[in-house]
Amino acid sequence: MDSQKRHPKIFSCEFFPPNTDEGMRKLFAAREELMRMRPAFFSVTYGAGGSTRERTFQAIQAIQAHSGVDAAPHLTCVASTRAGIREILDIYHTQGIHRIVALRGDLPSGMREFGEFRYANELVAFIRAETGDHFHIEVAAYPEFHPQATSTERDVLNFKRKVEAGANSAITQYFYNSDSYFRFVDDCEKLGLDLPIVPGIMPITNFTQLARFSDNCGAEIPRWIRKRLESFGDDRDAIRAYGLDVVADLCQRLLDGGAPGLHFYTMNQAGPTLAICERLGLTRK
Repeated sequence: MDSQKRHPKIFSCEFFPPNTDEGMRKLFAAREELMRMRPAFFSVTYGAGGSTRERTFQAIQAIQAHSGVDAAPHLTCVASTRAGIREILDIYHTQGIHRIVALRGDLPSGMREFGEFRYANELVAFIRAETGDHFHIEVAAYPEFHPQATSTERDVLNFKRKVEAGANSAITQYFYNSDSYFRFVDDCEKLGLDLPIVPGIMPITNFTQLARFSDNCGAEIPRWIRKRLESFGDDRDAIRAYGLDVVADLCQRLLDGGAPGLHFYTMNQAGPTLAICERLGLTRK
């Protein structure tokens, strides 16, 4: 973890683009509340194959224009063309966007061809070739390893390819076992990789939803957490209170261990993330 301790700590939040105008208004209200944690940037996800493209653009434009905080659009390459990605990069360049989260993304339902890009490192290399150093490029990292990885060694080497292609920093998939993060970072350091690897943090507010997300993305809910959450049944207040204790403790251990910040998966809600940040002393009035 020595290399991580040298990087300045930054804190950030992720949103998804809502389907409705009311949902967009709630997103913007959450954004205003989350300014209390002094975020370095707000990222906005991008649906499989660009399915949320226009709504992602709308959210990014509003964040960039009105919050005083950098907006960081996600950009996925599966089912995309070079011409299409070039067009989007041009739009973001014109809008003054300087940070991008570059991902492979999921293949849209019913599609069998990956398109002109197959892996995220190819997207990173393309962004660098097209735009030079204009964009700060974030990539994904998987402390518990990508669900499609054939081995732990191959997964770390895949991450190395993204770094060598031009990534500036990384955001991890969420996890609840800090040892998985520290071991992943150690593996990266052994390969000579020296870039900020920021832990992704998922607040716990709804066990059913969390279990579904975790099953889909390969994130592990440790048995001791899962069993306790199951014991609360439909008592949402108890789930939230216990989740706050668990996640705030996780964040503190990560920061104490040298993690270069935290990236919160907000689910477009300010309350759970702010509660964690208040527990950590990271908010202001």
